[in-house]
Amino acid sequence: MIISIEDLNFSYQQSKSLFDGLNWSVPQGSVVGLLGKNGSGKTTLLHLLTGLLFPKSGSIQVDSWIPKDREPTFLEDVFLLTDDMAYSGSMQIATYAKVMAAFYPKFDSLRFDQILNDFGLEKKTKLNNLSLGERKKVFLSFGLSTNCRLLFFDEPTNGLDIPSKSAFRKIVAGNLHEEQTMIISTHLVADVEKLIDRVAILHHGKILLDVDLLDLSDRLQFSSATNAPEDALYVEKSGTGYQFIRSRMDNEAQTSIHLELLFNAAINKGLDDNLIFQHQKSEML
Repeated sequence: MIISIEDLNFSYQQSKSLFDGLNWSVPQGSVVGLLGKNGSGKTTLLHLLTGLLFPKSGSIQVDSWIPKDREPTFLEDVFLLTDDMAYSGSMQIATYAKVMAAFYPKFDSLRFDQILNDFGLEKKTKLNNLSLGERKKVFLSFGLSTNCRLLFFDEPTNGLDIPSKSAFRKIVAGNLHEEQTMIISTHLVADVEKLIDRVAILHHGKILLDVDLLDLSDRLQFSSATNAPEDALYVEKSGTGYQFIRSRMDNEAQTSIHLELLFNAAINKGLDDNLIFQHQKSEML
């Protein structure tokens, strides 16, 4: 595991506990969608993983590092993208990249140029002449060009229009290598549906569901019908019929994973990995 969290407890001053005994692990090389409602603690969790916040108790280990120690070798191999990235507005994109690249020894300037071009941006443009969405593209381009082994993107599609979101998915998929681990925190489930290979759902300070999507497609059927099946694990009204999740039988073809339906099932009905595995096991007996 590249990330290991055990019995994590955290709260802000004079606030109730946000995480109380949180446990979570992330395999190396995963692209994880960290999903949750606004205010569920996704941003806080990324800040804890990058050493910007410290646990009240419990442990966090990222590869061989303890994030709160903020060792230089850790900081040069981790990149956190947020909505409030620091920058000087008078800087050109080229100047920003030159200044910031000094902190990332594996930064690839040619890749940066290519990704900028894919987003339709020019390096001579000043940051304060860009819209929020365009600045987000600059920081996305830079983060992917650092070649950091650990990439944490917090709501990366905020401010992007629909064509840019499509470009984002293609660019990310085309610029990750197998040694990199990425966590994408978002409440916009549809934006990451075709990008991630693992999903973790955060709710009320706990990871409700944490599963590999290939494993999930092996175990669950996502479908719709006029009438909901009696053996459905989760049912949701949709138009004149129903969308539902149920266990997949061995002789059935796999279906595409409906990530938003899965998210609703976990949040509203407590569908978790234990229930998924137990239910399928009982079907086989």
